[in-house]
Amino acid sequence: MVLTNRQHDIIEAAGKLLTTSGLSGLTVKNLAREMQFAESALYRHFKSKEEIIVTMLQYLADDIDERLKKIQYTSRPEENLKILFREQFRFFQNNPHFVVAVFSDGLMDESQEINKKILQLIDTKTRHLIPVITEGQQKGVFTQQVSSTQMVNFIMGAFKLEMFKWRTARFSYSIIEAGEEMITAFLVLIKK
Repeated sequence: MVLTNRQHDIIEAAGKLLTTSGLSGLTVKNLAREMQFAESALYRHFKSKEEIIVTMLQYLADDIDERLKKIQYTSRPEENLKILFREQFRFFQNNPHFVVAVFSDGLMDESQEINKKILQLIDTKTRHLIPVITEGQQKGVFTQQVSSTQMVNFIMGAFKLEMFKWRTARFSYSIIEAGEEMITAFLVLIKK
């Protein structure tokens, strides 16, 4: 996805409004105020609020995919899982305004197109996690008593909970440190 600098600024501002005020706070009026320009100027870049949200979700899916493809994996599956999640926590530490994408607060009720983008975002994360978990199971490092798909569901649920706590605390602590504790605990549970 190719965005202009202005479009990128708009989706960042939309993410901030969604994270701080929820879906009801993301209005064209509030977004224009956040961007410090007229409401009509938004329509030069996006047709609607829905298009802004769809673009933001697509941007995040593309960004996650690109970042996780660049990871230099090791021969140790448990280290690879840590590396993968460290990258995610680092991204959100630097971009807390995109935390809303983890929750999809109220977004699923907005439109079918938004639902498709949320599912695409989940699929992108899953596509990078499954091979790491599967490799760990094949090498006898991770338990095989639980399917790799179920492990991914558990870890993504734990990730979402950790992000929820961080957001509720108004980003007042290091999500990188909290994330490290989360992934270490998860590894204790899944290691053989």
